[in-house]
Formats: sequence, C-alpha cells, structure tokens
Amino acid sequence: MPRHNREAAVDRLLTRGVVDVIARDSLRRKLLGDRPIRVKYGVDPSRPDIHLGHYVCFRKLREFQELGHHVVVIVGDWTARIGDPSGRSSQRTMLSEEEVRANAQTYLDQFFKVVDVSRTEITWQSRWFDRFTLADVIHLTAKYTVAKMLDRDDFARRYAEGSPIAITELLYPLLQAYDSVAIQADVEIGGTDQTFNLLVGRDIQREYGQEPQDILTVPLLVGTDGTLKMSKSYGNYIGVTEPPEEMFGKLMSIPDHLIGDYLRLLTDIPEERIDAWLAGMERGEINPRDVKEQLALTVVRDLHSPEAAEQAREHFDRLFRRHELPETLPDVLVDPEQRLVTLLVQAGMAGSNNEARRLIQQGGVRLDGQRVDDPEHIVQLTRPVVLQVGKRRFARLVPREAATT
Repeated sequence: MPRHNREAAVDRLLTRGVVDVIARDSLRRKLLGDRPIRVKYGVDPSRPDIHLGHYVCFRKLREFQELGHHVVVIVGDWTARIGDPSGRSSQRTMLSEEEVRANAQTYLDQFFKVVDVSRTEITWQSRWFDRFTLADVIHLTAKYTVAKMLDRDDFARRYAEGSPIAITELLYPLLQAYDSVAIQADVEIGGTDQTFNLLVGRDIQREYGQEPQDILTVPLLVGTDGTLKMSKSYGNYIGVTEPPEEMFGKLMSIPDHLIGDYLRLLTDIPEERIDAWLAGMERGEINPRDVKEQLALTVVRDLHSPEAAEQAREHFDRLFRRHELPETLPDVLVDPEQRLVTLLVQAGMAGSNNEARRLIQQGGVRLDGQRVDDPEHIVQLTRPVVLQVGKRRFARLVPREAATT
C-alpha cells in the first residue's frame, strides 16, 4: 500500500467510530511502522450472544488486519468464572468450565464472520492462570491499590451505597490486565464500558517492565429502542446471525435519530455521503426510510450476501409497503381446537407458555390480521389461518382434518 494511502487508512482507523485513543501519537507511529503490532481483544464467554454492538469492535479489528497487523483474541475462561460487574449492581453468576467452552465456541463462530481468521491468534487465559500460584496472585495484587480500584465508577457507586463488592470482582481488572502482560499487547480495543480495565492493563504492564499498551475505545451502540445500549437482556438487539429478513426489518425500524451513528459504526459508506444524507433529511428533501434502506442493504450484504440483501428488501417491501403476505409460509399442523398460547409454542413463535402469554398481552399476536389480546383465547379452526407475531414472523396453522382431506 502506498505511503499516502496507508496514512489515510490509519487516520480513518483512529477517528471513525472511535471515542478515545490513548496514546494517539504512539499508536499512530506503531501503525505506520514496519513491525506488525499485537492487537489485544478480550472475549467474554459468559454469554454466546453476538449482536451489532459487538460488530462495531469486530469491524475495527478487521481494519487493523487490513493494515497488516495481528489480532490476538483472549478467551476469558478464568474471568468468566469470576464475573465482571461492568456497571451492574451485583456480581455475575459464576459459570462452569463446560459452559464457558461452549459459549466461547459459539462466540468465535460468529466472530469469524467478520474478522480474518488467518490473521488472528486465539489463546485462553488458562494457559497462564492454570500455572498461577498463590504467591503469583499476591505478587499481582501488590501492584495495585484499593483506592485506585475504587476510581471505577460502578465500584465507587456500590461502595458509597454500602452494596456488597466481592474480592473476586476486584480481581477481575487485575486478571484482565495481566492478560496484556502475558501476550505482550501493543494495543487493546474495547467498548467505553471497559475503559477502566484497559487503563489498568497499562499500569500493570509498566509494573512488569513492559511498554504500556495503547488503548482504542469504540462507542456502545444504542439498541433499536433508541435509548439503551444494545443488549439481548433489553430486547433491543440485532444478532449478527439473524436471518436476513429479520435483520433487514429491524434495521428499518430504528428511530431516525440513530441513522447517522449506525451508518458510521456499521458500514464503510463514505462520511461525505452520510453527511449529505443527514443534511437532506434535516431539510426534508430525503425520506429517512430511504436512508435506512441503504443502511439495511449494506449491513445484510456484509453479514450475509448481496443476494440475501436484495431478497430481504423484497420481503420487507412485500410486507410493509405493499402489505402482502410472504411468498411462502411454514405450515404447522395443529388440533382444530387449541389454546392460542399452546399454538404459539407449537409454531415455534414462543419458547414457553409464559413467553406466549406475554406476547399476547403486549398486542403482538394476530390471527388472519386480527389482533388477539386474551391469553386464554381458544382457537377453533375449520380452515387454515395465518398466525402472525410482531411484524415479521408468520406461520399458517392447518387443522389436521383439513390437512388430510
């Protein structure tokens, strides 16, 4: 890559979709140097769910790789068994080794939909922590103070409130920091909720005689509700492995004020074009729906394929612009008289009776286009009817007698 092109790519990496860089001049010098740098990324395998909030980090890691640098993924199998509060009001539940391994494999399968596996090194904390003795732990803890640990916002808040803070939680940032020592990280990337832990890594590297890692933080993507950070627990997430039609539809449903952030964080569309679209929206010359369509097409194309993106657009248009049913509906054979709650579970629209009741009470369930609000509703079928949950899930309920005649 020519020098001027490389400098432009480095400047883009350090600015687009970035909250902070510590220390910017140091990292820029490393990125332009001849030696491939080691880019640390920690994987929390306490949950296997990957959504577009994670995708923001993944895309930035891929930028490092495109410049010839080396991503080192650390699977936090030890820290997952301890629990990082990350702003929560209580300690996470500890996981078994088997749960951690299963979650980590699911996470990595999704991770490599974006990041180049050939330029990635995967390592597990247990490589070094399995050999740690009590003396090693004491030696590590002696390199940091409780006063500095309480600078972390969630620890400080809980301490002021008199809420319990387990010693294991105080160990988490130190163990994550030691990971940087173990792999000799040049830079670590993470969301803004991890800034404190990343800074501890710099301090601990100095204590062990290493040059402190640089830090690059990216924003926490706001979820589809337009308010809270994207999270499965909040129900405002878009999973990276969701079917194209589901992903496209969710992106089309985001509030208008999120369009700019989503375009900058989830796509490579040039800044100038994004600015022009947003200005056109502000003047009322561009319909936000048309910009969301470009966003949805780009993300679905990148995570699935161009063909899948076009099919997802056609599916969306058919349902929400032309108000037609999908071309094909899954048939579900059911008894001619059945509780609606049971039918939702049988059709795979709900994972349990309780979830089915909640969907009905929230007004998200329709039979042949008519909303049903009563969780105790009994469905009597003399012919096939269309069951709809939310805006994008459909099935055809076929009574068994009709199916055999």
